[in-house]
Amino acid sequence: MRYAGVLTGYTPDRGGRDALALGALLAGHDSRALTVAAIRPPGWTTPGSAKVDAEWTRYLRERAEEALEEAAGLVSGDGPGGPERIIGVDRGSGHGLAAVARRSGAEVIVIGSPPRAARGRIAVGSTADQLLHSSPVPVALAPAGYGERPPPAIDRLTVAYRRSPGCDAAVRLAAAGAARLGVPLRLLTLVVPSPAVRGARRAALEEDMLRRSREQYTEDLALAVREPGLPGSPEVTAEMAEARNVGDALASAGWLPGELLICASSDSGPLRRVFLGDTSLKIVRSATRPVMILPRTPKAEPSGRSRNVKP
Repeated sequence: MRYAGVLTGYTPDRGGRDALALGALLAGHDSRALTVAAIRPPGWTTPGSAKVDAEWTRYLRERAEEALEEAAGLVSGDGPGGPERIIGVDRGSGHGLAAVARRSGAEVIVIGSPPRAARGRIAVGSTADQLLHSSPVPVALAPAGYGERPPPAIDRLTVAYRRSPGCDAAVRLAAAGAARLGVPLRLLTLVVPSPAVRGARRAALEEDMLRRSREQYTEDLALAVREPGLPGSPEVTAEMAEARNVGDALASAGWLPGELLICASSDSGPLRRVFLGDTSLKIVRSATRPVMILPRTPKAEPSGRSRNVKP
C-alpha cells in the first residue's frame, strides 16, 4: 500500500532503522512522501535554575536534531532534498507522534520495536502501547532487525480476518491497496481452541466447537471474498490456519518476504482510533512480518448477511 504521507518515528538505534526501512517501503521509496519525527521530552517543570533548564532543553533539542540528521542520511529515494524532519515535544513518544500526525496530515505512523525485542519479532513498548490505544491513523510496526535486509517491495497483503464490521472494512481497504499495487490479497482466519474447553475430559466438546468454528469460518471467508463492491485485485484468496495457540497458527501459514499483515481495531474501541483487542495483540506479538493496525471506522451499512454463529 503506497502512502503519500508516511510519518516515521525515529530513534538512533535498531528500532529506528527498522521503522525507517518500513516507512520507506510504504512510501514507495519516495522521500517526498516520508516524514521523519523525533520526539523529545519537555524541559524540567520543577523549580530550578533557569540556566540549567535552558541548557538541558538545548541538549535535548540537539540530540533530536542529530537523530534526524542520521535518519536523513539513511534514506535513499527518488524525492529531492530527502524526507521532511520534525521534532515533537511530549512526555510520551507515542502521544507525541499522534500529535505530529494530526498536525501534518500523515496517513500512517511507522515505528520499530524496542531494543529488548527478539530478532524477527515485534515487541510492544511504551511508544507502541500509546499508539495502539489512541492513534487517529493506521499504525505500522516493524519487527526487530527488519532494516537489515528489507524487501524491495510489498509482495502480498494479508488481513487477519474474523468476520465483524471492523474486519469487513479492513478487507475493503486492503483490497483497494492490493489493486493499486498489483499484489495478491489474502484473508487469513486463525482457528485456535478456547482455553475454557481445554483438558482431556472436555476433548469431545472442544472438537465439536472446533468443527462448528471451521464450518462458520469457511462460510465467512467465502462471503468475504465475494463481498459486493469489493475492489478488484489480481488475486484474492482465503485460508484458515489452525493450531493450539495464535503463534503456532500464524507460523503454520506461509509468508512471503515482502508480506504486510493487516489487523482491524477492536469493534469495541473508540471511533477513528486504533484500539487493539486481546486476539489482535497476540497476533502482533507473534508476527514475523510487519503489522499494520487500522483505526476503527464508523459502522458500514449492513450487507444483509446473517452474522450469527451456526448452532
